[in-house]
Amino acid sequence: MASLPAEATEITIGELADRSGVPASALRFYERQGLIHSRRTTGNQRRYRRETLRQVAFIRASHHLGIPLSVIGDVLALLPEGVAPTHEFWIRASECWNAELNARIERLTQMRDRFTECIGCGCLSFKQCELVNPGDKLGQDGPGPRRMFSTGDR
Repeated sequence: MASLPAEATEITIGELADRSGVPASALRFYERQGLIHSRRTTGNQRRYRRETLRQVAFIRASHHLGIPLSVIGDVLALLPEGVAPTHEFWIRASECWNAELNARIERLTQMRDRFTECIGCGCLSFKQCELVNPGDKLGQDGPGPRRMFSTGDR
C-alpha cells in the first residue's frame, strides 16, 4: 500500500481504493448512493478529498455492524461538506444505533433459542412449530405440509 504525500488534498480513485482496501467498483457504488462525493477533472477523472478516506472507513465499519447503507448515508449527511468523521461523530452515531443493534441481538437470541428447541423436539409440526409457522398461520389453509406442495399438486 502506497502512502500519500502529506500535502495531498485530493486523491484518485485508485489511491482511495489502495489506501482504504475497498475496490474501485465499490467506491463508485458508494458515490452513486450519495455516501461519498468526488469532483471531476477536465479529463472527467474522479478526485476525492483526502477526508473521504475516513468516510469510507466509517462506511465499512458501520456496514460491518449490519447498519444498512441508507441509514449510514443519513448519518453521513449530517457531516458538513469536506469534514472527516471524528471520534466524537462515531460515538454519536453509535449511540443512535444502539437501540437497533440491541433489538437485532434480542431477535437473534430468540431465533437461536427457538431453533435449539426445535432441533431438540424434532416434531417438525407445521401446526405447533413457532419457528416454521408462527401463530399457526399455515393451519388456516388446511392440514398437511402447506409449504411443500403448491395448490396444483394436491
